[in-house]
Amino acid sequence: MTEKRAATLSHVDERGRVRMVDVGGKPATARVAVARGRVDMSAHARQLIRDGRIAKGDPLQAARIAGIMAAKRTADLIPLCHSIPLSHVEVDLRSLDEGYEIEARVSTTAPTGVEMEALTAVSAAALTVYDMLKAADRSMVIGDIRLIEKTGGRSGTYRAE
Repeated sequence: MTEKRAATLSHVDERGRVRMVDVGGKPATARVAVARGRVDMSAHARQLIRDGRIAKGDPLQAARIAGIMAAKRTADLIPLCHSIPLSHVEVDLRSLDEGYEIEARVSTTAPTGVEMEALTAVSAAALTVYDMLKAADRSMVIGDIRLIEKTGGRSGTYRAE
């Protein structure tokens, strides 16, 4: 890694070593992040969900809970993330022709953002859907997990195109 590149990465010091960013001097501001992803699955698996015939229970409700729990535990999963108080986590699943879209909206008032919490929520929700339906469809595809929007903080607003 070049010195110029290392200087632009907040989690790398001037000697190229990984570090946790010090946010102690930053003001706590209102921040929101929205992430999305999807799980594509067979028509058979979608029909099982609609008919409520999944032996383990409702995968959509389990995915919501998993997403909320994962957002709250992001700092335990992602090594350099700060543990921050979350004001709100919302996880929604919408039926698509090919499967389900998952969206997580996370908010806080803190000195650092909640992008990673929103992305983690979507990821865990998608994995939960897979886990609950794998007996019916092992060919499911989890993908397109991305940040859609973030507001607050020094860098301002971001919206995906």
